[in-house]
Amino acid sequence: MDLQLKGKTAVVTGGTRGIGRAIAECFADEGANVAICARDAGQVAETVAALEAKDVKAWGEVVDIADGVALQGFVRDAAETLGGLDVLVSNASALKQGNSEMDWLQMFEIDMLGAVRTWAAAEPLLTAAADRHGDAAFLIISSVSAVTADAPSAYGATKAALIHFAKGVARQNAARKVRCNVISPGTVFFEGGVWGNAKANNPAFFERMIQHNPMHRMATPEEIAAATVFLASPRSAFTTGINMIVDGTINQRANF
Repeated sequence: MDLQLKGKTAVVTGGTRGIGRAIAECFADEGANVAICARDAGQVAETVAALEAKDVKAWGEVVDIADGVALQGFVRDAAETLGGLDVLVSNASALKQGNSEMDWLQMFEIDMLGAVRTWAAAEPLLTAAADRHGDAAFLIISSVSAVTADAPSAYGATKAALIHFAKGVARQNAARKVRCNVISPGTVFFEGGVWGNAKANNPAFFERMIQHNPMHRMATPEEIAAATVFLASPRSAFTTGINMIVDGTINQRANF
């Protein structure tokens, strides 16, 4: 299926590893030009080179997501460098699972304000793209942790807040053909990630989590990327305001 993304431009925050990297590569595989940001200069340079090897234009910048001015400048610079902005993916996360004040502050600063600030910078650019092409999209990576709670968690609560924020953005901008959707992964395995480290350092716990999922495995970053890029594409032009859970049915909630 042609996702009708060739020649369009996507921005992905936290795009050098794991889910973010897979999303950036999936966009490039569809012929979209891609801009990414992260904190590690070497990883940014390596990712840009890998994306350019797919015969698309790519650009990257070292950005601390907590620096709102720099983050918004990155979004605007990406659009100027690559000739517009059709898709924004807010992917970066502080990944703080605890309940300390610092956990809450970091999750709010990186995950929540990261999405709010990138949207503020991208909104006029996405509106212009929708005027030209009839569709533009803002995607937020949340988590299945948003719908379950065993203990107070800055991570789960912030991921839930992102879903609420996205619904408001979707409804406010539907008439302008600027869509907003959420992708909520379950457990996702890659080396160096949360579950990669769990496998290396606590294999018994890792194996219990594998068995906890009815599919008896974890997702790959590429599987999350495929769902994200499909929702971002004009093939999903009538889909906005949803939270797509991609978790192999690890959670028991029925979504109506």
